[in-house]
Amino acid sequence: MEQICVVTTVVDARAAADGLAAAAVADRLAACAQVGGQVDSTYWWRAATETSTEWSVQFKTTPERVAALVDRVRAEHPYEVPEILVSRVECGDPAYAAWVRENTTV
Repeated sequence: MEQICVVTTVVDARAAADGLAAAAVADRLAACAQVGGQVDSTYWWRAATETSTEWSVQFKTTPERVAALVDRVRAEHPYEVPEILVSRVECGDPAYAAWVRENTTV
């Protein structure tokens, strides 16, 4: 199977999530992106516990496009310290992996 990666982030507004998703797909940094519904996050920030509502975004891409995608998400992210996680998919549908590669090739 061709390897694919999932890049995940969260943002504070649906519009920001939609914007990140659309830009990454339009620029072929990701073959697709899913915006997930609201999630409540609790975290330590500036010496205090914070809780906020966030929107998650998952991007599907190839290992070759990960660095460019991460750079783009970081540059456009509204947070001072964004959560950007990269996971390599060990197993999946070979046809889907081929589709991801096809749609991230420039």
